[in-house]
Amino acid sequence: MQKIFLHNTLTKKKEEFKPIKEGEVGIYSCGPTVYNFVHIGNLRSYIFADTLHRVLAYNGYKVKHVMNITDVDDKTIRDSQAAGISLKDFTDKYTASFFEDLEKININKDEYIFPRATENIQGMVALIKKLLDKGFAYKAEDGSIYFAISKFKDYGKLSGVDFERDSKSRVDNDEYAKEEAHDFALWKAWDEKDGDVFWETELGKGRPGWHIECSVMSSANLGETFDIHTGGIDLIFPHHENEIAQSEAANDKKFVNYWLHNEMLMVDSQKMSKSLNNVYTLQDIINKGFNPMAFRYLCLQTHYKQKQNFTWEALKFAANTIESLVDILVIAKDQSKGKPKGSILKDYQEKFLEKINEDLNLSGALSIIFELLETESAGLISIPDMLETIFDFDKVLGLQIKEFVEKKSMVPEEAKKDAEERKRAKETNNYSKSDELRTKIQKQGVKIIDVQNNNYILSSSTAVFYNPNNDARK
Repeated sequence: MQKIFLHNTLTKKKEEFKPIKEGEVGIYSCGPTVYNFVHIGNLRSYIFADTLHRVLAYNGYKVKHVMNITDVDDKTIRDSQAAGISLKDFTDKYTASFFEDLEKININKDEYIFPRATENIQGMVALIKKLLDKGFAYKAEDGSIYFAISKFKDYGKLSGVDFERDSKSRVDNDEYAKEEAHDFALWKAWDEKDGDVFWETELGKGRPGWHIECSVMSSANLGETFDIHTGGIDLIFPHHENEIAQSEAANDKKFVNYWLHNEMLMVDSQKMSKSLNNVYTLQDIINKGFNPMAFRYLCLQTHYKQKQNFTWEALKFAANTIESLVDILVIAKDQSKGKPKGSILKDYQEKFLEKINEDLNLSGALSIIFELLETESAGLISIPDMLETIFDFDKVLGLQIKEFVEKKSMVPEEAKKDAEERKRAKETNNYSKSDELRTKIQKQGVKIIDVQNNNYILSSSTAVFYNPNNDARK
């Protein structure tokens, strides 16, 4: 296998990836808290995790990928009560929506394991008991159980937080600002605001804290030490820092070898917020006439460790770029009819691997595709070889290029007959008839391109990546 280099947040440097078990890799990615529809910032994080998965698989690794579903926490309880429905019915609705979004951005959920927090309560109880027994946790007066940060000497090694200069006040919520952070809740004793959301356990009547959930769901599926943990940069502290503390305190071993974090997605150079009315979902993108693959392509253009600025103009440019790419490949496919199937060009594959294995340089990998187009145009490689190579690269990019090429290659039988009649008209110099038939073909949503000797190429002229008239709300 070729060397893969990844930027490890834990060591603050780029390192060669070395798996625990040869030829295999375990990944845990922080998934959604299912209290609302996921927004495009969340989706950038999931596309990043999926790309990592694809890069490792392309390199020959057997990938075991776990992504949690947080279906019990402060937000899910609060909002399910406000909606007047059970926690399960409430979270099931948003879990289903999340899976639909994954499908639309071409993340194959069948290649993932999706544990739910509510299905792992006993594992959480067992881990908390272990922390109590080892003196890393204590029970407060209200029956809640907290992790004593001062007992874990390596606290802060991921985020760099220093409690000597930060406030030491303990708070009750799952989420808190850095200056407020100190001991955090492992188990929250039941109170009236929780309603009917509680579990009767050896720890008492209550529910888990947010952080303990991921430690248990990851180790249950990947072991007490595993290869890679991913998430957005906003999760480094406190969430991932707390995962490390409770896991390593309990198990006396390293929790994760490589931590990878993607930067934030901005909207019009501002942070997404309800007050700015700029929190967009995938459905908002679809409602404006964009294919979800345009958003995936947009995400690939910026390195995961860089902030990305989302604008509607940038999305339109991404849609037009991938549309043009597919149109070119439709023409190439038509020109390769009757020729033997191509082969993957090994020298270009080597270039592609160099890019993706250098800390997921996807924008560089995309440039290899356009280099292939230019090289074919110069007659230096065959069309079939170019097509096979690009389709192979798309195993990593996940843009469904081959599927879109096939889709745009499909034209109505009537248009094909009209095109043949037009060819005969041109051969007899009947140009008025030829122009009349071109107009008729175009009205059928078909593009006709003239080539040598009165031959032609047909393809669908319907825009599949951006069509402002395709309003999904209609």
